[in-house]
Amino acid sequence: MSASPGNAPADRARAGFSGRLEPPRRPALLVVDLVNAYLDPESPLYAGDGGIVDRVADLAEAARSAGLPVVFTYVGYRRDGRDGGLFHRRVPALALFTEGADPRHGAPPEPLRPRPGDITLTKQYPSAFFGTALASTLRTLGADGTVVTGTSTSGCVRATAVDALCHGFAPVVVTDAVADRDRHAHRANLRDLETKYAETLTADRARAWLEGLR
Repeated sequence: MSASPGNAPADRARAGFSGRLEPPRRPALLVVDLVNAYLDPESPLYAGDGGIVDRVADLAEAARSAGLPVVFTYVGYRRDGRDGGLFHRRVPALALFTEGADPRHGAPPEPLRPRPGDITLTKQYPSAFFGTALASTLRTLGADGTVVTGTSTSGCVRATAVDALCHGFAPVVVTDAVADRDRHAHRANLRDLETKYAETLTADRARAWLEGLR
């Protein structure tokens, strides 16, 4: 299949989208909202990629072994959802993460339960940076970049990667360690992130890179 006009690498380069980011020397691994609500086929948020759990768990182990920060983000709202503002109103499925809802929805699968030394934070909006202490925490830990995994590619993953760039943390998005309920949105957003905002790696290459940072 031929590339669409303006989407081929040569076309992007001619348009001025050929810059590259230097690989971070001390990246933090971000596991964005990868909880049961995105893994359960009966959930309206189901992202459709069961293999993502093992790939992200492997990356977390590689990061820990290299002495790198591992951060897990979760979504949580008060019972009336008012702390979620317009985002909670716009996406009614987020009611799965309100106080009083089945807690299994917002819980991670066993392989992705945080370990001692990992960092956890709760957010109410798409980006893990918006309204949280993530940026200041990463600076305190000496991080200069982020390895972004989790769900969903077109939503919280994309927002987090873009905000990482805006905060000065070089983002690397792991292409097969992120997932989305819409495969077309998944592919389109990965392509857009790679063109404008982030570097991308497969899980195998990302794991080997992290292991080399020990």
